Amino acid sequence: MTETTNLYIDGEWVPAEDGSTFAVENPADTSETVAEYAKGSTEDAQKAIDAANEAQGDWEAMPAPDRGAILRETGAVLEERKEALTEQLSREEGKTLSEAGGEVQRAIDIFYYYASKAADNAGKRKGPSGGRTSVYTKREPLGVAGLVTPWNYPIAIPAWKIAPALATGNAIVLKPASAAPGPAGSIVQALEDAGLPDGVINFVPGSGSDVGAELTSNDGIDAVSFTGSSEVGHHVYDAATDNMARAQAEMGGKNPAIITDSADVDEAVDIVGAGAFGVTGQACTACSRAIVHTDVYDEFVEGIVEYAESIDIGPGTEDPGMGPHVTQSELESTLEYVDVAANEGATHETGGERLEGDEYDDGYYVTPAVFSDVERDMRIFQEEVFGPVLAVTEVDDFDDAIEAANDSDYGLSSSVVTDDLNEAYEFVERTEAGVAKVNEKTTGLELHVPFGGVKDSSTNTYREQGDAGLDFFTEIKTVYLNT
Repeated sequence: MTETTNLYIDGEWVPAEDGSTFAVENPADTSETVAEYAKGSTEDAQKAIDAANEAQGDWEAMPAPDRGAILRETGAVLEERKEALTEQLSREEGKTLSEAGGEVQRAIDIFYYYASKAADNAGKRKGPSGGRTSVYTKREPLGVAGLVTPWNYPIAIPAWKIAPALATGNAIVLKPASAAPGPAGSIVQALEDAGLPDGVINFVPGSGSDVGAELTSNDGIDAVSFTGSSEVGHHVYDAATDNMARAQAEMGGKNPAIITDSADVDEAVDIVGAGAFGVTGQACTACSRAIVHTDVYDEFVEGIVEYAESIDIGPGTEDPGMGPHVTQSELESTLEYVDVAANEGATHETGGERLEGDEYDDGYYVTPAVFSDVERDMRIFQEEVFGPVLAVTEVDDFDDAIEAANDSDYGLSSSVVTDDLNEAYEFVERTEAGVAKVNEKTTGLELHVPFGGVKDSSTNTYREQGDAGLDFFTEIKTVYLNT
């Protein structure tokens, strides 16, 4: 029988108030139950919020270097457990071991990074005018943060929200996505083992309609940080700000890669293929559109089809080229978009088929798909798929490419592959995206620089990661000191 991981409220692992639980299956083999978790309710969320408010004052009062020491120890604990965490992530979410291991390492690095930043967030001294002897600012925590995290990066995204919130003296209530809550729970366990005081972090898996709604409506929540779909993100942002909480929401993407006539086509194929089909296309920054100059179009299509067909697919724990989708509903959504693209008249070059037989029967496997001759008014060009499906569009020149790339409601990540430095600079200036990359895949982020989108990819209020992560969780007090 699978042991149940309980909620973590006020320093104790406790069952849900009503005793509810839910199971997480291995997306590579749904006959295997990976873990069982307590399912929190509105009442559990309320208890967690109360505990966080009770604990926050003492946590804020702790010297910043001491808070940093706990974050540093958390990083060390996670590092000691990296192998087990990598397997846990792969079995719950479906990532390959290589992908899961990279994500776990990122979480480790995030805790080390913010451990060093904890003592570096005091404020700034300014030059006074007149008789004032001292004018300065000081940063203070907002209070209690409600964190709502997704399943597709189930340890990295919780880490890049938790670490800056704690470094700046906030307490936390964390609601991870139910499809893969275990890695976030493992962060909480590491924080507990590192000596985090009771109540400073609380872990409440549960539904968005119960736990999530409480985090956006309870007066005890001072900040809400959300990552997920645009539809849900806008609702979360509106509800939280209506309740006078500070809010940020990072949401979907329809990320383009422009391939210019000067590009090395083999390099472009590798860049686009890695961005489109890595992590099974289940990334908000995944490359979903390749916008290709007519002079290299045919060569690129031939190359990217060969790339897609060369990917070996299997259980993430066997470390293949691509693992399964995380759930049946995500698989069905991808298969539906494959049908939509074909019905709209795009040329179906390869892939988009559910794999069956032998090891595939009990998993959510799909072959990576490529569609060419995609027009800008097609749904496959405009709508987020969140699976390994690439739409390839032909353009006549660089201006057409920029126009096509910007023809989207989304604006998260974009890239250009070019050997022309002028085109590279022009792309950076003209692309409508929060992240612009030159000769790099649209996926992959540095942890010490801001991350976020524009248009419907973000509420575009505060960025995440780096110093921007600290900014979101703090407010500025201006001090005029006369002696």
